[in-house]
Amino acid sequence: MLTKRTPRLAINGRSDIGQVRNENEDSIRWFCHPSLPFGYVVVADGMGGYSGGSTASTIAVDTIGSKLEALVNPTFLACTPDQQELMINACAIDSIHKANQAILLAKEQNPQFAQMGTTVALAVMWHENVTVAHLGDSRVYLWDKQGFIPLTKDHSRVQEMIDNGSLTEEEARTSDIRNQITRALGVTPQVDPTLNNFQLTQNSLLLLCSDGLTEYLNNGQLEYVLATHRPALECCYRFIDDANLLGGKDNISVGIIEYTVETTSSQQSSEFTPPPSPRGDEDITVRQQ
Repeated sequence: MLTKRTPRLAINGRSDIGQVRNENEDSIRWFCHPSLPFGYVVVADGMGGYSGGSTASTIAVDTIGSKLEALVNPTFLACTPDQQELMINACAIDSIHKANQAILLAKEQNPQFAQMGTTVALAVMWHENVTVAHLGDSRVYLWDKQGFIPLTKDHSRVQEMIDNGSLTEEEARTSDIRNQITRALGVTPQVDPTLNNFQLTQNSLLLLCSDGLTEYLNNGQLEYVLATHRPALECCYRFIDDANLLGGKDNISVGIIEYTVETTSSQQSSEFTPPPSPRGDEDITVRQQ
C-alpha cells in the first residue's frame, strides 16, 4: 500500500516590551509560504540605547527576511534537494552579512547610533530540513517526543566559561557577566555566524527567543510549556506572559514553528497528536568587540 508523507508548517511570533524597559529593542519577523513547506523565523535583540537597539534589530530582521523570502523561486524549485540545502545555507549566511553591512552603514550616517548592534537567531524550514544560524545569545530550541534540545550555543563570556569548566550552567544564570556577548551584528566589518543543518523525522516544534525569555525560564520550564500547552502556536503568548509575571526586566521575543507530517494512504490519514505531558532599568548589556 502506497503512503505519502506530507509536511505542514504553521508559524507564529510575538515581541513584547516587558515590564521595565521604555522601548522594545527586540525585533522578530516570520513567514510561512501559502502553498509550499517553506518558512522561517528570525529574532534579533538590539543594543545601543534610545532608538539605536530597535533600529539595529529592525534592520537585521528585515534584511534577512526579505532575502529569505526571495529565495523560493523557479530556479530554486528546479534544483535537487542537496542543491536546495546549499542555496538556503548560502542565503542565510549572505543575508546575515548584508544585515551587518546595513547596520554599519546606518551607524555611519547617524552618529547618535554609534553604539548600536544586535544579536540574531534564525531558523529556516524547507520540507523536513532546518537551517539554523545565529550570532550572540538569542537562541533556537527543538522539541519533539524525544525531548528538548538546544540547537544553538551562546556566543558569550559565560558560555566560554561553561565550556572550559570554570562555571556551571546554574552559576551562569546569575553571573554578573551573563549579558556580555562575544559576537553580534553591527560591531565589526566582518561577522562569523554559526550555521548548522538538521533533519526532522517526526512532529516537532522549534522555539526561537531572545534572552528576555531565557532570563526567567530554564530548559525544563521551556520544555514543559511546549509539551503541554495547546494550540502549540499560542506558546508564544504563554511564554511572554510567564516572563512578565516573573519580572519582565528585558524585552521578550518568541517565535514558534510547528512542523507536522501527515501520512496518507488509501485507507487512513494520521493527524498530529501531541505526546503525553512529561513529568531593570537601563540596557546594561555589554558587547565584547
